[in-house]
This record gives sequence, structure tokens and C-alpha cells, in this order.
Amino acid sequence: MGRGAVTYDCDVLVVGGGIVGLSVAHALTRAAPGTRVTVLEKEAGPARHQTGRNSGVIHSGIYYRPGSLKARFAVRGAAEMVKFCAEYDIPHEVTGKLVVATDRSELPRLHALVQRGRENGIPVRELGRAQIAEYEPEVRGLAAIHVGTTGICDYGAVAEQLARASGAELRYGAEVVRVDRRPGLGAAVRTARGDVVRGKVLVNCAGLHCDRVARLAGDDPGMRIVPFRGEYFTLTRPELVRGLVYPVPDPAFPFLGVHLTRGVDGGVHVGPNAVPALAREGYDWGVVRPRELAGTLAWPGSWQIARRHWRYGAGELRRSVSKAAFTDAVRRLLPAVTAADLVPSPAGVRAQAVLRDGTLVDDFLIREGDRTVHVLNAPSPAATASLPIGREVARRVLAALR
Repeated sequence: MGRGAVTYDCDVLVVGGGIVGLSVAHALTRAAPGTRVTVLEKEAGPARHQTGRNSGVIHSGIYYRPGSLKARFAVRGAAEMVKFCAEYDIPHEVTGKLVVATDRSELPRLHALVQRGRENGIPVRELGRAQIAEYEPEVRGLAAIHVGTTGICDYGAVAEQLARASGAELRYGAEVVRVDRRPGLGAAVRTARGDVVRGKVLVNCAGLHCDRVARLAGDDPGMRIVPFRGEYFTLTRPELVRGLVYPVPDPAFPFLGVHLTRGVDGGVHVGPNAVPALAREGYDWGVVRPRELAGTLAWPGSWQIARRHWRYGAGELRRSVSKAAFTDAVRRLLPAVTAADLVPSPAGVRAQAVLRDGTLVDDFLIREGDRTVHVLNAPSPAATASLPIGREVARRVLAALR
């Protein structure tokens, strides 16, 4: 950066143009008008990864531990996301959803979800076997709950609107390759094109690459991103499903299981199946990046996950390589489905933070350094909760600026 007075290109430099990075930019310019914000995004436009490749669900917050950031931000964020979509005429709908128990062993977990929902202030209706058909005539189960505040929207369109409304300078095709910092003087970031951008505070919202950006900035994130690919199918008979149908999740895992989601376009997504990805952006088995894979395998937490959860992982891998096995999983909820009804759809990759001891980080994880704020775990329901997350990060950034 050189000696003497430092010339800054902006007050806040945000790395990552997904929905979280753009929400931070939006929140900053709302909370402190006149704040100069620059967003660096390596792709040619916003929302090209996790934001634009999810199932488009506005999550109610029913699954999350009461008092956690996920619970607080999802409940608040769901209401705000519906309001934001309505304000800017972005396709959305509050559909409600069913969580269905198909085996007696799942009934205690379903009842626990009812209690958790009530603790989080979410309206929940308990349904018997016959009442399920009121909502979903083709779905079968022993019992279910109906969660009325769940909805759907187009998160790619939300991200584009946040980009327009933020007033930030957006630089696309700007991959960060180096970060130089001096105590109290912010950061100078070099992009792959050779441009240098200086900001008083650096905000890391790099999603699948957030741990790498934290290390470039000289901060130890204490975790690594282990990428999991979510594989989806499209239902060729969308009339079989009216809305959103989920299995009862296993609380030991951050994944919700294979579910059925009617999108704003009227199509029905089925999935995701969650398998390890062989690259940070490994959207199919053919995408292998040896350096990234070596980094995942070198992290002790990756091996701890494999040791603890190999049975669960084996089931996911089986459904990945066998369409018949995947169809069987769907038929537990929707018996009328056949393999011919399922057509492969674009996959997504979840940026899952894993600690050294193999702990799958469950809550949102935001850490601060000297004039840096790092968003290190923001998987689902981060899109739902993006507006509250943006305000929380903006609050920390403005404190650092002061």
C-alpha cells in the first residue's frame, strides 16, 4: 500500500456477489447513506452459485435451534423476503409446506419439530393420516405437520434487485487472488486481471471460497469449506404435487432429505441428494479439481465426517449413482412416482463449514478480524435470512469504520 496517506477506492470492499454479499451492500447504503461500497464478483453476473442454484424456498425457521442466529434470522427473514418480493414485483408465493412422517420411528422427531416451531413462534398444524390428503392428495404418510409461513420465490431475481437498489459499485469478472493488509488501514485487493482495489474494511462473502479468502486476508478461519453437491430431478408430472413436501429431517445432519418443491414457474423439483463434490464448483461427477480436492482431504475434519457418518453418506452415494434408489426414496412420500417421471435437473453445491474435529457447523458463522468481517458459514436458510444477515454484517462493518 505504500507509506504515508492511503487513498481508498471505497469505504467497504465486499468479496462475493451472491445474495449475502449483495444484502450486505444494500444494508450498508441504507444504514449509512453515502457509504462507498464496491462488490467484487468473479463471475460475469450475480447469484451464479449457491443463490441461483437452490430450490427457491422461503424457509419458515421451524428446524433451527431456538435462540440461534438461524432461527432468529430465518423467522424474521421469511417475512421480510415476502415483503421485499412484493415491493419489487418479484415472483413469489406463500404456499405453506408439509413435513411428513412415513415411518413410526420418525414420529418422535415430528412431535419435536412441532415443539421447536412453537418455541420459534411459527404456526404449526398437526395432521393425521387422513388429513394429509387435504393438502396433498397423492402424498402418503402416518402423520404430518403443516407449516403455513413457508413460501417460494426467485432468489436470482432478488439478488439482481438488491444489486440495483444497493447503489454499490459492482465489478464482475473480478476474482480475488491476493489481499494485502496493514493494521488499521483496511485492505488492498488484487484481482486476477491485475486490478488493485483499496477499501477501509473488507467483507468476505465468498461462499464456496470464503475460507480461502479469509486466509488470503491473513485471518485464520478455524474451519474449511467441504463442498456437498445437491443433485435434483424435475418431475415430469407436476400435477402430482400441489406445494412443498418434506420428509422428517435427521437432526444429526444439516441436510433436509429428498423433498418435493413446486417453484414459482410451476415446475416441481425433487431433491436434493447430498454427496461430496470433487471441486468447490463441482456440479457433476465429471468436475474434478485436484488441488481443491487435495485441500479437502488434507483437512482433518473431512476424515472425521467420513468416520462418523459413513452409513448416511453411503446412502446418499447410492441414490446418486442409482436412479432406482433415488426413486425409491421419493416413493416413500409420493408412491405414484416412477423413474420415468424424474428428469435430471441442474445441481447446486452447498458450502458446508467443517471444524478441525469434524463438527459440521450448524449455525451461521460470522467472524471479525482487524477491519475484516468474514461470513464463514451461510448455507440454507441463508437466502431466506439474507436481509437480516446483511444488516448484522453491516452493523459490524460500520462499527469497524467508526
